[in-house]
Amino acid sequence: MSRRVVITGMGAVTPIGNNVEDFWANVKKGTVGIGPITKFDSTAYKAHLAAELKDFDVTEYGIDKKAARRMEDFSKYAVVAAKEALGQSGLDMEKEDPYMVGCCVGCGIGSLQCVQTNYTKLLEKGPNRVAPLMIPMLISNMAAGNISIQFGLKGKNINVVTACATGTHCIGEAYRSVQYGEADVMVAGGAESAITEIGVAGFTGLNALNTTEDVKRASIPFDVERGGFVMGEGAGILILEELEHAKARGAEIYAEIIGYGASADAHHVTAPIEDGSGDAKAIEFAIRDAGIKPEDIDYINAHGTSTHMNDAFETKAIKLAMGDAAYKCKVNSTKSMVGHLLGAAGGVEAITCVKSINENYVHANVGLVNQDPECDLDCPKEGIDTEVNVALSNSLGFGGHNAVLIFKRFEN
Repeated sequence: MSRRVVITGMGAVTPIGNNVEDFWANVKKGTVGIGPITKFDSTAYKAHLAAELKDFDVTEYGIDKKAARRMEDFSKYAVVAAKEALGQSGLDMEKEDPYMVGCCVGCGIGSLQCVQTNYTKLLEKGPNRVAPLMIPMLISNMAAGNISIQFGLKGKNINVVTACATGTHCIGEAYRSVQYGEADVMVAGGAESAITEIGVAGFTGLNALNTTEDVKRASIPFDVERGGFVMGEGAGILILEELEHAKARGAEIYAEIIGYGASADAHHVTAPIEDGSGDAKAIEFAIRDAGIKPEDIDYINAHGTSTHMNDAFETKAIKLAMGDAAYKCKVNSTKSMVGHLLGAAGGVEAITCVKSINENYVHANVGLVNQDPECDLDCPKEGIDTEVNVALSNSLGFGGHNAVLIFKRFEN
């Protein structure tokens, strides 16, 4: 039997705010969190900009220092965002069956820093100097693992890894887990921290990163001058809860998840299929799952990476799936402010969808000046107050992975 699933908490660590309140305030201001790379000397690199966190210190969030030393940055971001989300939800684990509270939080890459640091030690000082905890610190499932350990979550604990679609797939699979009774509550989302020498070099090798020095023109989805994405970092976490369970404990409900769709392009390891058919099918699946019509969708938070292929082909996908209704909803990309958070993108963008519903507000495509005729949907250049009852979040990942979530204003 299918159960209704609602959102009762949110947590965010982003380049424009280390909690949901600050993040959303800066979204509404159109704040761009992109700047020169400070994590390493990027002089010899083609790309010099990234969307880094600002003033983040894990110990300020009450996380034990010893535990923090055993976490790489992506895990720290995930734990801090989860703590905020759980706090907002008011969930009291002492009153819960811990085996019915689970976690599905992913990371697209894991810790490249840990690999890089320990490989350097291996070459310079030999194998015995490699850190004993290297493996459990670098593997991507440790975002979910550390969250469960920190907060005593003993239920279903998984980690879906689908590159840049990771966060969205994790929320979708957590939604299914609650929907069909495997859990009453799931902590869900994504985290990432890949702004490091090997990460930037690798994405540059794919010609994926924008090499401009102008922070205002670096991440400009749907603009004719877009030239690649900007690497970001952070985490976005939602608390998904079965409706009756949430009502029984008097939880505040921020929105409802009503649809999830997933598909594969089966085409290319990095390029989305040109006609948009793979992503279109995921959108169709989500709409069907939600039991709505394309005309019911008020707002789409697009994957919108600011690469030429993604934005053009994603536009095709939306039109293929929705027909004329594609032109009747607002479309934006949060990456215009925070860059591309890779595995964390879907989590942060899901929060954006929920906040848009809560406040009837669609944020600007910051930096959009000359909209590409290939990207001819309604992409606002300024933030607008408009009724948002149903929001769709779209994500694509290397490997041809497509994931779509649909959120709705909660009604009893």
